[in-house]
Amino acid sequence: MIVTFLDVVIAGLLLGGLYAIIAMGLSLQYGVARVLNIAHGEFIMLGALTTWALRAAFGINPLWGLVICGPAAFALGFFLHRTLYKRLMVTSGSPGIFEGKSMLASFGLLFIIQNLALLGWRSDIKGYSYLAFPVNIGGALFGANRLVTLGFALLIGSAFYIFLTRTRMGKAIRAAAQDATMAGLMGVNINLVLAICFGLGAAMAAAAGMLISMSYPVFTSMGMEYTVIAIIVVVLGGLGSIPGSFIGGFVLGIIGSIVTYFDTALALVAYYVIFTFLLLLKPTGLMGK
Repeated sequence: MIVTFLDVVIAGLLLGGLYAIIAMGLSLQYGVARVLNIAHGEFIMLGALTTWALRAAFGINPLWGLVICGPAAFALGFFLHRTLYKRLMVTSGSPGIFEGKSMLASFGLLFIIQNLALLGWRSDIKGYSYLAFPVNIGGALFGANRLVTLGFALLIGSAFYIFLTRTRMGKAIRAAAQDATMAGLMGVNINLVLAICFGLGAAMAAAAGMLISMSYPVFTSMGMEYTVIAIIVVVLGGLGSIPGSFIGGFVLGIIGSIVTYFDTALALVAYYVIFTFLLLLKPTGLMGK
């Protein structure tokens, strides 16, 4: 009984670490840049498949994917915001109109990225073996790669929290999240901050994709499922709350692990049920305002 409990809880934490990193990126893009990026999962897919390609072609350690995929995704996200989303922001008459237009643009971006990925990588399922040996924790066995994934998820989440709370740019991001107009009047370069937020969200998605590729099969159509999970976690943690997304990821991971223990097919159903009840009963989430 104790072994089963440990198995479920630790498996939930391992899954929750991935959910936390995925959701923190989307929370940053929506909470600050006000872009509900439906293509968020496609950046996860790009990170995962790029890591696989580097591993398959050159034998590169997948952990180097953080150094390669992260900056590349940041540059792409920064460029997209400075061109596409900035233009939409200028031409929209109000924040509400901008949010609607940006979401529609994200749908278009989703199909563009997914189809380009299909041209390059095709639709077949891919994977590789990395640190696949088992580790015994209290009688429960877990893959070493999944433990490494949890460690890096905690490291990335902690580093990002320190960046937001201790650095000048982090303070500018938090100011823009609270009141972009007032932050601009106080000297914050709002357009630059919003582009950096979108780029950081894309970089965190790519980093999550790298971590996912170490433990799970990857394919070009994997993005939408992770986008849905990210939205659920963001709502669970509280819209715009980075700590809430981090905590919400682990909460959803444990819930998913418990449901999977009884029936694997019901995990995503349970996520949708939680999402619906949150919208009806507590739309502010765990730490939202």
